[in-house]
This record gives sequence, structure tokens and C-alpha cells, in this order.
Amino acid sequence: MAALTATVRDTAAPGLFRRPAVRKLGVLLLLAALVVPFVAGRWGSGAWPGALTVDLSGPLGTASDWIVDNRDSHPLFLYFLGHVSNAVVIAVRAVYLALLAVGWAGVTAVASLTAWRVAGIRQALGTAAAFLACGLLGMWVPTMQTLALMVVAVAASVVAGALLGLAAGLSDRMHRALRPVLDTMQVLPAFAYLLPVVLVFGIGVPAAVLATVVYAAPPMARLTALGLRGADKEVLEAVESLGTTARQRLLTARIPLARKELLLGLNQTIMMALSMAVIASVIGAGGLGDRVYQALASVDVGAALAAGIPIVLLAVVLDRVTGAAGARLGDALAPNSRALWAYALLGAVVVAAVGRLAGRLEWPESWVVGIAEPVNRAVDWMTAHLYSGVPVVGGTADWAGRFTTWVLDPLRDGLQWLPWWSVLLVVAALAWLIGTWRTALTAVLAMAAIGVLGVWGPSLDTLSQVLAAVAVTLVTGFAAGIAAARSDRVERLLRPVLDVFQTMPQFVYLIPVVALFGVGRAPAVAAAVVYALPAVVRITAQGLRQVDPAALESARSLGATGAQQLRQVQLPLARPALLLAVNQGVVLVLAVVIIGGLVGGGALGYDVVFGLAQGDLATGLVAGAAIVCLGLMLDRVTQPTGRRATKGA
Repeated sequence: MAALTATVRDTAAPGLFRRPAVRKLGVLLLLAALVVPFVAGRWGSGAWPGALTVDLSGPLGTASDWIVDNRDSHPLFLYFLGHVSNAVVIAVRAVYLALLAVGWAGVTAVASLTAWRVAGIRQALGTAAAFLACGLLGMWVPTMQTLALMVVAVAASVVAGALLGLAAGLSDRMHRALRPVLDTMQVLPAFAYLLPVVLVFGIGVPAAVLATVVYAAPPMARLTALGLRGADKEVLEAVESLGTTARQRLLTARIPLARKELLLGLNQTIMMALSMAVIASVIGAGGLGDRVYQALASVDVGAALAAGIPIVLLAVVLDRVTGAAGARLGDALAPNSRALWAYALLGAVVVAAVGRLAGRLEWPESWVVGIAEPVNRAVDWMTAHLYSGVPVVGGTADWAGRFTTWVLDPLRDGLQWLPWWSVLLVVAALAWLIGTWRTALTAVLAMAAIGVLGVWGPSLDTLSQVLAAVAVTLVTGFAAGIAAARSDRVERLLRPVLDVFQTMPQFVYLIPVVALFGVGRAPAVAAAVVYALPAVVRITAQGLRQVDPAALESARSLGATGAQQLRQVQLPLARPALLLAVNQGVVLVLAVVIIGGLVGGGALGYDVVFGLAQGDLATGLVAGAAIVCLGLMLDRVTQPTGRRATKGA
């Protein structure tokens, strides 16, 4: 490859081929001139040729039958997976029984007093209000079930993600090796791996916890690695000059310098774990997710919202409390602080004991406030007044129709019209222009694997939806992230909105989206944008706020305006965070592609849902694998590697 590049460089115009991008395009054009006539003559220039596809239904069916036949007898299940399953069940049940034993008053008191000690009185009042709201909505017991499941799942996700991120942050080789693994874990749709997880562990809590860990651990791993790899080199050199060991440098310099990234990773893990609550309910997780799923099965938006609100409240409380606790890591406790902790613990114990002695462990039924009926009336009003007939601007149904006609249809038809080999060439060009030839090869192989799996047409349909959703997400997310980074007031206003958007289960806001936009690909794109937007905004704002203040001060001293500081200093220095925001936007959009299959999105999303519903391992896993390949390809064409990633070339 290097020799071919040199030949093109030497024989072409010297001035033009000094540019790396032009040299790379010249190599690709030369390769295309040699290879395309052969492949087009042998396999045609339309859709992916059938001669290059592989039927996996037979092997996957055999694997499914083997798992079912040996699940109760094979040593792998008896002596390893069985113990894993039992450990998960015991851990979740222990947490759940402890919560029930303390009672609603005790749980509220413990949570509020803990929030008071680590986050202040305002957060303590907010925590108390959140737990009391769960009871008022009639969801106390389901909330405790979900909380027990999430405590175990988040703990396992944080430990697994931190260990993976530590390995990737300290070793370039591990970083390169783990990157595709993390991509696969996070891009593989939950519905796609629910079926094999259920085959191995059966319906119930273990399968739900494992699915949650696989989905929620990658953000912790990515952000841990980002924080460790982005530590200030001058500080590390100063610490190393003192004769410290590698372990001491890690504990005293790298981890403290990466604290904000670690906290953001914890935040993202909590949010994504709670967002899995509804999906996990499909395989027997119970709790709030099961209530949401049952309500939406009967199209009862009010009941679904009553169960969805506690999920959001749990996420907000856990986000605030863990963030404040992490900010105080390493701070020594003053003597009076220790005394206050003792008094807080004693007070919580007293409240729990009084509630137990009074027989008030369960939330009183007479205190429940029903919101289902008013919410359903509001949804009916929105459908009647906003769906169509709005003067001048038109109704939401008109917007969805125009978006489908002007954006989604041309994008899908254009992708499916292209010859299969031209799609591979475009992917190779995009990946090589911003990366290396290895990046391009990985992207091309991922795209070719989709054709080999026999789902070329549906994959291009899904790709058109993903590209449209990612474009809207990035434009909106970058704008909101820049505003949040430059204004504390905007950041405070956006934070609760982002919390609600990111933690509200996809199934909950899917129904209002359908009520407003109808059924089809447009509501699927809208749902994906709403779900992916918070992560893009948060990571963008975090990256811009982390820019070296000295660099900004230097720019201001030279008379740079605010726009110039943003364009010439903040955005270039925040490049790694912005690239991570792009990556997370792609990943999260792909995660909702499956949910979109339930509301007319079709394509791969529908295939995955159909495979799970029918127990068809081949259909579900093939479509899920195709989504993973799409994710890998999009990751490679949007994430610069090598010198370009470090220099910002």
C-alpha cells in the first residue's frame, strides 16, 4: 500500500499531491479502476449479489437447540453460569428485602440524610420529594424492585467499565484491542442480545442484570480511558520526577486528574442502566419497567407515565448524590462532620424503627394520587389539536410527512440505488481521509459483512434513518452544548431537561411521539433524536469547559472576540470530547433504531423485534449483527485515528 502511494505521488503533479487527502483519493481511484470492472462484470452493479451471501439460519438454529438441550446438564451451565445466575439473584433479593425491611419512611430518611451529608440541604429536600412522589404515584413497591435491580446492575457496570477503562487508558495496545469490543457492546441493540441471554439464563432477573451491564458499562469504560489518557502531561512528568512508582502516579495523579471524566462516566452509566429498565422488563425484570410495558401494551399513556416518572426521579437523585459524593473524594472529614454523619445515621435508624413498630412499612393506599386519567385527557387533546389542522405551520403529521418525503425517502432511495461496490468505495474514502488504511479496511469489511449476512437492503434503509437522526442530533446537540458551556444559567436550565430526556424510558415517550407524528420512519427518527441528544449536549459542554483557562486568557489578551475564542481555541482543544460526542450520538441513535421498529421504522429494527417475539434466533441475531456492523462503520468514518486524532489535522 505504501509503495502504491509513493508511485502515485511521484508520477502526478507535485504540488497537488503534497496534500495527504489528495494522495489517498488518488490511490483509491487507481484501485477502483483496477478492481471495479472485474467485480462489476462478475457480480453485477445493483444490490449486493446473492452469490456473496451466507445463510446463517442453520448454524444459529443448531446453536439454539444445543443451548436448550444442555442448559440443565452441561458443566458450563452447572458450574459457572449457574453460579453467576445464583449470585445475581441473591444480590438483588438481598437489596430488595433490605429496602422492604426498612420501610418507606426509613428508605426516604436514609436517602435524604445521605443526600444532605454529601450534597447539601437542597439536594436532601429534593431526594425526599422524589421518594415521596414515587409513593404518591402508587409505585413504591415497583420502585424498590427497580432500585434493587439497578443497585446491583450499576455496581457491576461501574466496576467492569472502570477496569476496562483503566486498561485502555494505561495501554495503547489495550485501547486498540478494546475499542471494537466496546463498540460491539454498546452498538448491539438490547433486543438483539435479549434472545441469547434468555436462552442461557432463562426469563428473570439474571438475564435482565446481564443485559443492563452489557449496555451500561461501555460509557464508563470510554470516559475512564478518555480521562486517564487526557491527563496533563506536565503534572505527570512532575510527579514522575519525584521518583514515584507507576501505581503511585496512577493513584495520586492520573485518577484525581480524571475525576470529572469518571463522574461523567458514572452519570452516563446510571442513566443508561435506568433506561434499560423497561427493555429488561420484557425478559422478567419486573419493577417499574414491567408497569410501563404493561401500560403501553394497552396504550394507556397515563399509567405508563405514572411508572415512568419514578424512573426519572431515581436517575436524577442518583445522578446528583453520586456526583456530589465524587466531588468530595479525597477530602478529609472534619470532627464535626463525623459527628453529623453519626447523627444522620442514628436519625435514619430511629425513623426506620418507628415505622416498623407502627406497622407502616408499606406506603398507605389512601395517600396514592392518580394521574393516569388527566394525562390521557391531555394526550387526547394534543392528538386532536396538534396532529393536523394547525393554521400556517401545519400539524405535526404534516411535519412528519414532509420530513419523510424530503429527507428520509430521497436518502434511502439514493443509498439503495447506488451499486454495492460504490457504497464500499465511499465508505473506504471517508474512513481513509480521516484515518489510516487500517481504519478504511475495518469500515469496508464491516459494510461488506452486512451484505454477506443477506440484509443489504434493510441495512441501507436503517442507515438512511440513522444518518438523518444523527445529523439532527449533532446540529442541535452541539448548539445546546456550546450554549451550556458558555453560560452557567443555560447549563442549570438544561440539566433537569436533559435528565428527563435521558432517563425517561424509550417506550414512554414513544407513545406521545406516535400520537403527534403518526406511525412511520419520522417518529422513529424523532425518538432517536430525543434519546441521543442529552449525551451529546453533556459531553460537548464538558469538553468545552475543560479547555485550559490559560489558553483562553491568552486569546482574550490578544483581543479575540467570544466567537473567535470558541472557533479558534475551545473547539480545537475540545476535539477529543467532541469526537466522543459524535460517537455517543451514533451509538445511542442506533440503540433506538430497534424501538423505532415498533412504530413503523421497519428495516433492521423490525427484524430484531420480530426475532425476539417469535424466538427466531437467526432473524434477530443477523439483524442485530448488521446493526453492529453499521455502528462500527459509522464509528470508523467519524472517528479520526493516529496522528490526525492527536494533531487535529
